[in-house]
Amino acid sequence: KPRYIMDKSELHKIIDGVKKGDRRSLAKSITLSESSMSTNNEDLEEVLTSLSPLSGNSIRIGISGAPGAGKSTFIETLGLKLIGKGHKVAVLAVDPSSPKSGGSILGDKTRMELLSQNENAFIRPSPTKESLGGVTKSTREAIVFCEAAGYDTIIIETVGVGQSEYIASSMVDLFCVLMLPNAGDELQGIKKGIIELADMLIVNKSDGSNLTQAHIAKGQYENALHIVQRDHFWSQSVHNCSSLEKTGFEEILQDIDKFISEAKKSNYFEDNRKKQMQTWFKQSLERQFFKLLSDNKFVSQEYQKLENDIEQNTITPYTAAKQMIELIEKKLSRSK
Repeated sequence: KPRYIMDKSELHKIIDGVKKGDRRSLAKSITLSESSMSTNNEDLEEVLTSLSPLSGNSIRIGISGAPGAGKSTFIETLGLKLIGKGHKVAVLAVDPSSPKSGGSILGDKTRMELLSQNENAFIRPSPTKESLGGVTKSTREAIVFCEAAGYDTIIIETVGVGQSEYIASSMVDLFCVLMLPNAGDELQGIKKGIIELADMLIVNKSDGSNLTQAHIAKGQYENALHIVQRDHFWSQSVHNCSSLEKTGFEEILQDIDKFISEAKKSNYFEDNRKKQMQTWFKQSLERQFFKLLSDNKFVSQEYQKLENDIEQNTITPYTAAKQMIELIEKKLSRSK
């Protein structure tokens, strides 16, 4: 029996387990959403239908930053602070996959050792595989499952991939970007797209010999934000913190609370959640539509033929895509 195919009793056991906050059942539900096997589509639909009514009652926080910015250590400290205030924290950490082997290290549980051992925390590392935007194709489903399991704060750690972080920001309520205090020319080191997306810039590693430079960097970022035009209720903020020395986190937590409070008062929170659902629908439709086409033997053969023509440089990718669409349109018109 293939690994991810399960009978109904096992499926219902997972659903009931997630509702009770069982972390093993939660992990299994996310594994189901990550599976690309077509036999799992109906199972995933049943799990989502059962658990979606229990979701939506969390605060969703995105954490991004360049490699070396200390995202994992920052998230562990932030998570433990939140748990200390009575919250349950789920971390959906995305590991980049090798474009050749498809493998990834999935080492976030070792980097967040203290948090992973806490009974009020759940850490799920997932590979990006072919997904873009610093998240996986199943991140949205994983958010729903974690919320249904009773986690009231969902932290999404994304790979630092520049302006395509837009995808990650489209599924959270608050988007934070971690910066380094000594990365050279601070203003050149940040992309305009990232600044526009970020609700909060956090200069991490603000300690020891970095302290003076970190405060200078904070001032530079604050000045840079003055020229950013955002049609938004929130004026972006900048913070210094040290994940090593556990400093600056109370101010960050206060700012998170302030952001959520103002977001709800201005209706941004509700409107943003609606946009998240619409984006999820569009992405799910695109993914399922492409899979539907690739599962069709005739379409798949034509697709492979066009791929070969592109490799042989006998056709441009644009023309190949146009021919593919025309082929699908003909097939659809014949079936009417």
